[in-house]
Amino acid sequence: MRPVLAVWLALSLLAGTGAQEVCGGPPAAPAHSIPAPQLSPEERLSPHMPESLRCDACHAIAFQIEEQLRRAEGKVGRKALSESDYVDVLERSCSQGWESYGVQELDGEKRLAGPGLPRQEPMSVMVLGGPWPGRLSKMCHGYVGERGEAQIYGAHRRGPATLRELLCHGEKGACAGGKAGGPAPPKAMQNEL
Repeated sequence: MRPVLAVWLALSLLAGTGAQEVCGGPPAAPAHSIPAPQLSPEERLSPHMPESLRCDACHAIAFQIEEQLRRAEGKVGRKALSESDYVDVLERSCSQGWESYGVQELDGEKRLAGPGLPRQEPMSVMVLGGPWPGRLSKMCHGYVGERGEAQIYGAHRRGPATLRELLCHGEKGACAGGKAGGPAPPKAMQNEL
């Protein structure tokens, strides 16, 4: 019996399986599962930014416009840009890729995430690409067309808060009247008007 035990021990040591069977394997690392946000059909398929994400989108657009204009002014020594220069910068701002923006779910609420936006959650899944870059570009061009390049540049010259106020928090802004990134209040029924 001893020779069989010695052969088994020698083979187990050579194969490397005896120690794990006797002592047990290394402890398993705890698994973390973070699901991707579940997008509604509107969030997946509509060409327009969903109402619940428009305030976040507006802040992202204001941030990008501010950054692009600040960089352009830095190249000319912090002086005011000529009209043709700021029109060109605004066009480039709206036509950029917007690929660094996406949607993540924070505390059960879907939020746009990316540069210039608060509440980035390090342990979450962010859905990038897809419809978000096109929607941001479309909204940006809409703001420039609606407000005009001169008004946007004038707001920028007065400071980032002024630009955000003009684009996002004014009377028609995406963040006006309780639309601060959350879901919009229910609309009145036709017969309630």
